[in-house]
Amino acid sequence: MTDDPQPNPGLHNGLAPPEEGVPSRPAGNLSQPEPLPAGMLSRFPWLTFVLPLAVYMIVGEFEPRPPATDATGPDSRWGLAISYDHYPLYYAVRLAATCVAVALVLPGYRTFRLRVSPGAVVLGLVGAVAWIALAQWRPEAALLNVLGLDWLTDMGQRSAFNPYERFAANPGWAYAFLAMRFAGLVLVVPLVEELFLRGFVMRFVVAEKWWQVPVGQVNTAALVAGTLVPMLMHPGELVAALVWFSAVTWWMVRTGRIWDCVLAHAVTNLALGIYVVSTGAWELM
Repeated sequence: MTDDPQPNPGLHNGLAPPEEGVPSRPAGNLSQPEPLPAGMLSRFPWLTFVLPLAVYMIVGEFEPRPPATDATGPDSRWGLAISYDHYPLYYAVRLAATCVAVALVLPGYRTFRLRVSPGAVVLGLVGAVAWIALAQWRPEAALLNVLGLDWLTDMGQRSAFNPYERFAANPGWAYAFLAMRFAGLVLVVPLVEELFLRGFVMRFVVAEKWWQVPVGQVNTAALVAGTLVPMLMHPGELVAALVWFSAVTWWMVRTGRIWDCVLAHAVTNLALGIYVVSTGAWELM
C-alpha cells in the first residue's frame, strides 16, 4: 500500500480510505480527530456523540405544550399531567440532565482540536436571517397540508413560553428563566446537535471505522444525511432546516472544522433568541 491514497470520485476533498474504509491521514483542511479516550468512550465510540443529544431529545418528549383554547386535559405530550405553567422547572431539569451527559463524554469532545474561524460567525448571522424568515413564512405548511402530513408541523411545535407574561408579577423570575433559556439555546443545543450530526451521523455513513474519519471528508450519503436528519429533527421548520444545515455542511466540507459548525449554530441561536425577545415572536423559541 502506498503512503498517499488515490483519489476516489465517491469521496469529496480528494481523500479515499486506503484500507478497511478508514483514511490514514487528513488532506487539505480536513481535521483528523485524536483517538477517543480509553475506557467506555473508546469501547463504544458512538457514546460520545449520541448520549447528550439522546438525553436532550428523550426528556424533550415530555415537554409541556401551550394549552389549546378548545381542549381540556394535560398540557404535556403523551398525556402526562405536566402543566404548561411548570415549563421553567421542566426546562431546568432537561438542561441539567443534558449537561450531566455532556460532562460524561467531554473527554471525547476534546479529541477535536479547538479551531474556529471568523467566517463561522458571519455564516451564523446570515443563517439566522434565513432561519427567521423561512420559519415565519413556513412555505412547507401548504404542501404538507395537501399531502395530509400537517401533523408533522404539530410534532415540531415550539414551547412558545413567554416569561414576561407568565411572570408578570415577578420580573426577576422572567429574567432568570431567560438566562437559563439562552444558556441552553446558545451553549448546549449547538454543542450536542452539531457533535451528533457532524461527529457521528455524517461520518458513520462514510466508513466502517467512522470514528477515524476526518471531519470534512464526506460522500453523497453523508451530504444527504447532513441535511435530512436535522430536517427530521425540526419537522415544523423543514425548509428553514434544509437551507441552514445545508449551508453549514458546505462550510464544514470547506474548512474541515467541527467547532466552526458549533460556533455558527450558537451565533444563529443567539440572534434568534434576541429576535424573539425583542419582537415577542415566542413561537420561534
